[in-house]
Order: sequence, then C-alpha cells, then structure tokens
Amino acid sequence: MSIPQSGGGPIERREDLAAYLSSGCKPREDWRIGTEHEKFGYRMTDHTPLPYEGDCSIRAMLEGLRDLRGWDEIREGGKLIGLAKDGANVSLEPGGQLELSGAPLETIHQTCDEVNLHLEDVREVAERIGAGFIGLGAAPEWRHEDMDVMPKGRYGIMKRYMGKVGTRGRHMMFRTCTVQVNLDFSTEADMVQKMRVALALQPVATALFANSPFWEGKPNGMLSNRSDAWLHLDEDRTGMLPFVFEDGFGFERWVDYALDVPMYFVYRDGIYHDVSGQSFRDFLEGKLPGLPGEIPTLSDWADHLTTIFPEARLKKFIEMRGADGGPWRRLCALPAFWVGLIYDQTALDAAWDIAKDWTARDRHQLRLDVVRYGLRAEIGGRTVRDLSRELLEIAGAGLAARGKATGLDRDEGHFLNALREIVERGQTPAEELLAQYHGPWQGDLSHIYEEYSY
Repeated sequence: MSIPQSGGGPIERREDLAAYLSSGCKPREDWRIGTEHEKFGYRMTDHTPLPYEGDCSIRAMLEGLRDLRGWDEIREGGKLIGLAKDGANVSLEPGGQLELSGAPLETIHQTCDEVNLHLEDVREVAERIGAGFIGLGAAPEWRHEDMDVMPKGRYGIMKRYMGKVGTRGRHMMFRTCTVQVNLDFSTEADMVQKMRVALALQPVATALFANSPFWEGKPNGMLSNRSDAWLHLDEDRTGMLPFVFEDGFGFERWVDYALDVPMYFVYRDGIYHDVSGQSFRDFLEGKLPGLPGEIPTLSDWADHLTTIFPEARLKKFIEMRGADGGPWRRLCALPAFWVGLIYDQTALDAAWDIAKDWTARDRHQLRLDVVRYGLRAEIGGRTVRDLSRELLEIAGAGLAARGKATGLDRDEGHFLNALREIVERGQTPAEELLAQYHGPWQGDLSHIYEEYSY
C-alpha cells in the first residue's frame, strides 16, 4: 500500500480534483511501465510469518536491503517502514508483506531487470538472517492474528474500520499479496477506453494468475482466495464499477465516485488522523467532523485515491489490480499482458471488441466465477481459457508493434510465454498447486515453502 503523498497545494475549487487526474495525460513517447509486487516473508526454522522486530524480521530485511544498495530510509514515528531510490520504493503491507513499487520504466525488459535485481537482493538478505520469501496470492497457513501489524498509522485505522464493513477486509490486509502494473494514458478519451478494457478483462487476469487455493492450511474451494477477499471487503470502495461503461464517463465522473467513498484518514505532520467513514465532500467545505475547519490539499486527495480498491484504479495513471502474487517468472508476464493489450491502439481496439457487448451483469458474474473456476469460467458462451488464448495473441501483436528490442529479443513478446503455457495446459497456477498437494505432497503443505519460494 502507498506511502503518504506529498507536494500538493490547497484545493481551491472542486475542479482541481479532476485537473489532478487529467494532469496524468502524457504523449505516447512518455508512457511508462510501473510494476508492483508483494511477497510473504517467513522464518526458515518454522515457516511462521516474519515479525517487525528481531534478528529475523521485517526490520532486519529493510536494513539489509538499505545497506546492500544504498536505499534511502522512509521512517514513521521513528520506525523504518520503507526505502526509496531512483523512483522506486520498497514498502510494507499491513502484515509485513514486502512490496517493490518499481520505477516508471520504458520497456518490459527494463522492468523485468528491476524485478530480477530486487528478488536477488531479497534472497541474499533473507538467507543472511534466516528468512525466506514466497510469491502466492494468499498466505497458505497463517491467520491474520498470527501476523504483526506493521508500524504505519494508516494500518491501525484501516484495521479498525474494516472490522465494521464487509467480512474479509482484515484477511485482505494481512493475508494477501498481488502483482500489478501501472500504465499511462494520453487523453481523457484514451483513459476511458483503457479503463473499460482494464475493468472488463481484469477477471481474465485473475484466472490466469490465480495462485491462492489454500486457506489456513487446506484447500477451501477457491482458486484465488485473494480475489475472494476483495469481493467481501467493502462494497463502497471495491468492484467492477458499472458507471465506467456508461455514456459520459471521464475524469469528472471518477471524482464524483471517489468523493462518495468514505475516508480512512488525514495525514498531518507525520500523524494519521482517524476520520474513517467520514466524507471528503465535507472535508472540501472545512466541515470534516474529525478535523473541523481543516481544508484539504491535493496531497490529501492523492492519499484518498489510494484508499479506493476497485479491480482497476484511476489516479494519474491506471492500476491493473486483478492478479495474485506469484513466482519470479510470472511477475514479468503481467506487465507484458497489459502493455500488449493497451499500449498499441490496434490491440486496444481489438481487446475492446471482445468485451464491448458484455453487460454489467455479465462482467460481475465473470468476476465471481473466476475465483472458483479459473479458466473454466464462461462469459457470452466462451470459456476464459478461450478468451485468454485470443487475448494473448492480441497482446503478442501489440508488443510486436511496440518493437522494443534488446539483445537477441526482437520485442517483449517472450514475456507472455508463462501465460501461454498456462492456457495450453488449461490449468491455473492454483490447480497446479492443488495437484501437488493432493499428489506428491500427500496433504503436507510445508512442501510449498521448499518448492515455491524465491
């Protein structure tokens, strides 16, 4: 999750909110790729989650990474809670999940090099302190009560509020991991088309990357427990957003939506003030009950936008949020999938042609079905496996059209191979794990740490 936003002056009029979003518009030559991924850390001795403090801990991991490459520290209340360097940062999810938020880079070759270097560093530091890290969509055994709450003020506020709404908010906070990619747009119209494609096809990514079939030590019928947790988190801030597909959608309509999402906090002078459930509309008028008379800044607006959790999220860029965390190779496949689909206009048009006739009910039902059925889920008489095959062809063509070559690679298309293999097998990563669990592992989930860690 995000670190506090900064650099925004006072909001002088409501139009500033949409202007903030539209300021993300960039010419095609300036479009970049920002890949984020989270991973679970654990003690090698007993496979328990890493606490914040101690010799084998999250703090020790951050200190080791800091010293290895000269990262700058990010502290809150005197506690080390993140690192920053060259446009990238390492941050902590609520239960200690370690996240790399990559720098905005030009090619998938570069973003994959960044991921590879980070995971090599993580492995080096982890081995030194007796820890391991694994890429899964959900913690296979731990309960959220088993995990330390990281020393970030926003997480205490969120934990309390999530106890009042939905049923799985705390599960999401402490026991899930994702990989996502952040991509740019050139104009409002370009943003609209990309948001529609991103939301409509996000369940396809959920199926392709489904990698969390275990919950508290056993299978529970889900292929993506991470995705199921988001389904039951907080209906005010999650979902497939039917309004995005309606006539008139644009930056102003997103502002209307975001203003109606209840707030979590306001960050002032290093302190998170709990205003959970209160209205940003009241904040604009200086009538926020939690901070009477206080007027918001654009930094507050940017912070608020980070507390909205739909399947695709609009900020100054678009975040693709539908995929489970996974092993090394698939971390490069997600940006390849989405860059191929939406950074080439021909590919973007072809992707929209596939989804444009789906109804809001169709899209919602697909979102529900992929959680359990993965590639076997259906929409419009077609399986997700069939859709995935076609979309991978479109994405491959989109990457070829970009022509971003390096070394012997003519373009970025080979990063899709991990997904092509999934489609050809007709088996999600979660089903691969289940086959291991019911077969060679004979129901002993401890093998997952030996065979699937980084």
